[in-house]
Amino acid sequence: MMQRRSFLSAGLGLGAGAALSSLDLSAQIKTPKQAPELVITLNSGEQMLLSKFRGKVVMLEFLLTTCPHCQVCSSTMQKVYADMGDKFQPLGAAINPNNMTEARMMVPQYIYSLGLRFPVGWTNREMAYQWLEARTTGPIYFPQVVFIDRKGVIRHHFPGGDDFFKSEEANMRKTLRELLSEHAAVPGKSARKGV
Repeated sequence: MMQRRSFLSAGLGLGAGAALSSLDLSAQIKTPKQAPELVITLNSGEQMLLSKFRGKVVMLEFLLTTCPHCQVCSSTMQKVYADMGDKFQPLGAAINPNNMTEARMMVPQYIYSLGLRFPVGWTNREMAYQWLEARTTGPIYFPQVVFIDRKGVIRHHFPGGDDFFKSEEANMRKTLRELLSEHAAVPGKSARKGV
């Protein structure tokens, strides 16, 4: 039976994820909805805004650098990204349990050890919890994977422990194909014929 890592939002630290059959997830984004702004700080110190990627399909992973399931997810994202080129934008946002200093220190090694070629940085835990619509009690399971369409709308959210992760590569590809096949609206063009 699959288990995922969890971070207890009450401040109790890391613990093993509960078995899938007994999960009581405390973060579940109601989709579809417009993606709120998110700031991810890169190793260079640059603050990257999620809105910068409007017009592209985005796969965003909220992760813990010490979580083996997050490492597998990030590696799978890299594999899919290498195969699909620049058709979509993968992003990683670390939320380490102790503080942002820990995440900042661990992200470079995380990127290097996994051979990641997409932006991975760290973000404020409280901002991330608000973004994920997390309740103030109960565990939050990682990784948390979010798919955002070209219009900046969150279309899918898969919290750690979800069946999505049983076949995560196949499910990533399927979800990306679905979103990439949708026609992006061209700004300034009317949807009516002849206009």
